[in-house]
Amino acid sequence: MGSNEGEMKKPHVVMTPFPAQGHINPMLKLAKLLHLRGFHITFVNTEFNHTRLLKSRGVKAFDGLPDFQFETIPDGLPPTAHDHHNDSQNVHLLFQSIPKNCLLPFQNLLARLDHSASSGLIPPVTCFVSDAIMSFTVEAAQNLGLPILLLWTASASGCLCVLHFRTTLLQKLTDESSLEREVDWIPGFKNIKAKYLPPFVTTQADPNDLKLRFFKAEMKRANRASAICFNTFDELESEEMKALSSMFTCPLYTIGPLPSFLTQTPHTNSHLELTSLGSSLWKEDTECLHWLQSQKPKSVFYVNFGSITVMSPQQLYEFAWGLANSKKTFLWIIRPDLVNGGSVILSPEFHNETKDRGFITSWCDQEKVLNHPSIGGFLTHCGWNSLTESLCAGVPMACWPFRGDQPANCRYACTVWEIGIEIDNDVKKEEVEKLVIELMEGEKGKKMREKALEWKKMAEEDTRTGGSSYVNLESVIKDVLLKGH
Repeated sequence: MGSNEGEMKKPHVVMTPFPAQGHINPMLKLAKLLHLRGFHITFVNTEFNHTRLLKSRGVKAFDGLPDFQFETIPDGLPPTAHDHHNDSQNVHLLFQSIPKNCLLPFQNLLARLDHSASSGLIPPVTCFVSDAIMSFTVEAAQNLGLPILLLWTASASGCLCVLHFRTTLLQKLTDESSLEREVDWIPGFKNIKAKYLPPFVTTQADPNDLKLRFFKAEMKRANRASAICFNTFDELESEEMKALSSMFTCPLYTIGPLPSFLTQTPHTNSHLELTSLGSSLWKEDTECLHWLQSQKPKSVFYVNFGSITVMSPQQLYEFAWGLANSKKTFLWIIRPDLVNGGSVILSPEFHNETKDRGFITSWCDQEKVLNHPSIGGFLTHCGWNSLTESLCAGVPMACWPFRGDQPANCRYACTVWEIGIEIDNDVKKEEVEKLVIELMEGEKGKKMREKALEWKKMAEEDTRTGGSSYVNLESVIKDVLLKGH
């Protein structure tokens, strides 16, 4: 059989992430895992984000692999909504636009792929993998009679929050004292007060809140998928997954943590080819990795608030002087749009104080940083990707959540998994200084590091041949994705 004929017989999966950094990352990891298992990949970004990827990674970044293609659809937003100087898109506008405007361009893309397949240029599309909040794709898949797998990119507990919003609204959490209540109305939740739930599911928000309506509609349509998979693993969220399985009619699979999955994969030529495919929407600085090489093991405190957190100039000041006064060596990622309504300004006094032990840059390859031997702690916003990447690297965390499921993730990290320490929302430099020192050299920090290494080991076992996540991924491929092949 000729190589082209073999290529034409490959299963062909169309993969569609929600157009935000924290959603593109895990989808691309899953795409790589499927490619290594013999799938032809079509990865669909929005036009705006594809332009950003080419800007950050170079115009030829995605030219190399004939069986791993990148396509685009418009996000349906007017050009005025795209600020090319400020890379963080307005998620609320996307919530309004995507359900209304993306199905038709997506179907047009599928028609073009079908035409290419008829001409013998690519294999015919046999299945779909989409973000659980890009569920318009379920309709497209069902119209074609093909299987569709959805990927929920946040925590299982985050999914429970959304699904139980009606019960939460009935609790009438209207004041500070009611927000101190233990959450006992969401099955599977452990040791969480109501104040850690996303604000849009409590009555702090209007029941007609845009975000609430968006998630409600997405979850309803998600139930029509062939299956849903979660970037988590059984030991980490077993109770939450058990509670979720009673709420969906389609099968659920834990196939994470995805960072650990890829590091366990044998380094074949295909694997090496895939390493060049990155998903960062910002240009990554590689200089900081060289700088880390010159630092002692476990001596560097890493700070990164993720891709969407914004803070006030005062909060930036408190974090900066907390780091400076701790006297610890640090690597701090400061996006150009990190500070609300203005540019990031750190005083000459701060730079003088930290010039011999601080490295500040605008973006980095976080997984490479977290897995570097010199990293001893991580100050994070507790986004699910950052949390799982830190756990897979065995690095303890100082947690300063920003929004959405991050406060609940933070609480789990600190009280259930025992790998985190929480920083008050009203951050003060004295508290930052104290927590950095505690995390890097204190008794509590030592215990958290031991616990983080235990979780790292469990994650590795689950994603290794024969582990539960490994077995689940094989089942997803055989029982769901290959059904249309």
